[in-house]
Amino acid sequence: MTLRSLLLSAAATACALPAMADVNIYTTRQPELIEPVMAAFTEATGIAVNLAFVQDGLVERLKAEAGRSPADLVMTVDIANLQQIVDADVIQPVESDVLTAAIPENQRSPDNLWFALTERARIVYASKDRVADGEVTTYEDLASDQWQGRICTRSGTHNYNLALLSAVIAHHGEEAAREWAAGIRANLARKPEGNDRAQVRAIWAGECDISLGNTYYMGQMLADPEQTEWANSVRIIFPTFEDGGTHVNVSGIAMTKAAPNREEALQLMEFLVSPEAQSIYAELNSEYPVLPSAEVSELVASWGSFDADTVDLTELANHRPAALRIMEEVNFDG
Repeated sequence: MTLRSLLLSAAATACALPAMADVNIYTTRQPELIEPVMAAFTEATGIAVNLAFVQDGLVERLKAEAGRSPADLVMTVDIANLQQIVDADVIQPVESDVLTAAIPENQRSPDNLWFALTERARIVYASKDRVADGEVTTYEDLASDQWQGRICTRSGTHNYNLALLSAVIAHHGEEAAREWAAGIRANLARKPEGNDRAQVRAIWAGECDISLGNTYYMGQMLADPEQTEWANSVRIIFPTFEDGGTHVNVSGIAMTKAAPNREEALQLMEFLVSPEAQSIYAELNSEYPVLPSAEVSELVASWGSFDADTVDLTELANHRPAALRIMEEVNFDG
């Protein structure tokens, strides 16, 4: 199903209610990545959505505005950022049977403070020429001597890698996680630098054979003529933990404490977990919907399927301080 038909389907099937007020959203996501799904909501309900892109200082802004904040909702990525919003005490719990029925338990706050909307897997990008099928199977194996001098990755202290290391802690404990991080560091082909796409470029250039990265970057690279060749030089592999599945992280949404338009904001939150909206949102970002019944895009489906790890994301957030300490102790970026 095309994006246009999904938009029309969402408008046709959603329950249209008379507009009472706008919904105001602070988001760290680029507005163009979420505007189409918001347009579908407005067309279905008559409720306008105002997006404010807040790249830095989101929590500080909400704390400063306190009860005067015009923001009804916050949309951001990564469990670390969602937990930071929780810790700042600037959001409120949302009781909704629609949300709890749609979103798996491990992908929403146990106290209903935040809810995942899409997920992305942290996978391995592997050279099509230099890495054989079946050569990468588990995250644990990445620390083995087999990969000495063959791995590229971004900074170990970036949220994406800290979340992955937090998952290692959840599965194996801190000492084993320290050994794993040290093993990955020993296998690096170069000092950590750049973003996830820069690692794929390094594989294309022959500097390394595999890299850690998020799935949606493949979609971004294929959409950029300057990066398409990099993308075509690798394939996506979904490692698993020895006692679990493939590590995933999420984008999510929460309602602010101030929320001047709570009823309309809740209506939008529930719309965003409908099958139509989930498919639109996930396709726009080359991500996976959290709603099991929603369709993935044709491109994302072409990368293959995986079994997501079931570790609770709140547990990963709780392990983040230990993960950061371990990365610093092993001098991962040094």
